[in-house]
This record gives sequence, structure tokens and C-alpha cells, in this order.
Amino acid sequence: MKTLRLYFLISIFMLPFLQGCETLTNVANTIGNSGVVSQPLTEGQIANGLKEALNVGISNGVKTLVKKDGYFGNSLLKILLPKQVKEAENLISKRVPNGQNLLNNLVLKMNRAAEDAANEATPIFKDAITGMSITDAKGILFGADSAATTYLRNKTESKLTAAYAPKINNSLSKVGATQAWKALADPYNKFANSTVGKLLDGVKPINADLGGYVTQRALSGLFYKVRQEENKIRKNVSARVTSLLQRVFGELDKKR
Repeated sequence: MKTLRLYFLISIFMLPFLQGCETLTNVANTIGNSGVVSQPLTEGQIANGLKEALNVGISNGVKTLVKKDGYFGNSLLKILLPKQVKEAENLISKRVPNGQNLLNNLVLKMNRAAEDAANEATPIFKDAITGMSITDAKGILFGADSAATTYLRNKTESKLTAAYAPKINNSLSKVGATQAWKALADPYNKFANSTVGKLLDGVKPINADLGGYVTQRALSGLFYKVRQEENKIRKNVSARVTSLLQRVFGELDKKR
């Protein structure tokens, strides 16, 4: 009995000391290498840091795409002929006057249209970022490496398609792709619908939606660039260009 009382008295005596040690530990954990005390990040700071990162990523990604050859000069993003046209390429080259040059010109013009319209995505992306909740931000920051890009795609793709398509069609006309498409498709379809064309196996008129095709490929390229920028900020310290980005993604580094 005396032993139990002794333990009880010791516990009461030591409690303030133990609590003080815990407090000191918590303080120590907030001190960086510089010796300056830094408060733990709030959920609001985490959300703002992620939004800042996405804005940086979008800005950098779009800048590379709007330049001349942003699509055309990038083998990973270059928009190639629609499958329907690709399958008929050999026949077009032989049957359509100046066919191969028309095909080459069409590819160039499709990519120029994508480069011309790329800026249209920026305000839609920024709206999605502004509306991001704290819960969304935390889930993205500590989620998969492509979590931010996936979030943006889910939130913006239908709006981007609706807003982007008329711009792409406008751009296709502006850079001459619509005219190049007509110059290619009209003579080919004339042949495909002729008596001789109908007798040849596999020869069918081309009716591809050029605007829809280029829109889809252009957006795929845009999301690819955003994904690249997200990857840089997550894994490359030098890409974290502000102090807030450094702190927020530094927390991510600790959890790896």
C-alpha cells in the first residue's frame, strides 16, 4: 500500500515536467535548419500553395504550346492525320492531284490551329482552381503524382471542349486548315463516289469531323503539359519558385 502511494506522489510530481518536455518537443519540431521558429502549415496555406502550384503549371504549360511549333515541333504532342485519312493516305497520294503535299499541309495547319487556340483554356482552368475546396487541395497534395491533373481534367474537360471547339474551328479556318481539308477531301470523295472508286475494296468517302478531332488532340496535349509541370513541382525542388510552394511541397517530401 505504501508503495502504491509513493508511485502516486511521484506521478503527480513528474506530470508538469513531462508536459513541459512535450511542449519543448513540439516547439523543436517547428524550428527549421536556420533556427527560426516556423508555425505548422494551416489547411488554408496548403490549399493556397496547391492553387499557386497549379497556376504556375498551367502558365508554363500554355506558354510552350502557344509558341510556333509548340505542337508541330513536339513529337509527343504533334497532331497527326485522323485515322480515317491515314488509312486512305496511299490512295490519296496516288489519286488526288498533289495529294501528298495536301496531306502534309493539312497536318501543319491542324497543329497551327491548336497552337493558335491554346490560350483559350487558361481562364477555364483558373476558374476550376479558384473553386477548389480545402478538402480537394489536401487530397490532391497527398494523392497520386498526377492527382492535380486528374482533378483539373475531371472538372474542366467538358467546359473546355464546349469552349474550345468553336475556337479551334475558328483557328482551323484562320490558318487555312479548313481550306486544306476541303482541297483534300473533295477530290478524294469525288473519286470514292465514282464508278471506279465504288469497285475498289476499302475505298470509302471521308467524312471526319476535323474540328472535333483537332479539339480532342489539342486538349490531350494541353493536359500532358500540365501533367509535366505538376511532376516538376512535386519532384524538383528548383521548380518551386515561391516560398509558399517550397513549404507546402516540403511537407509532401517529408511523407515520402
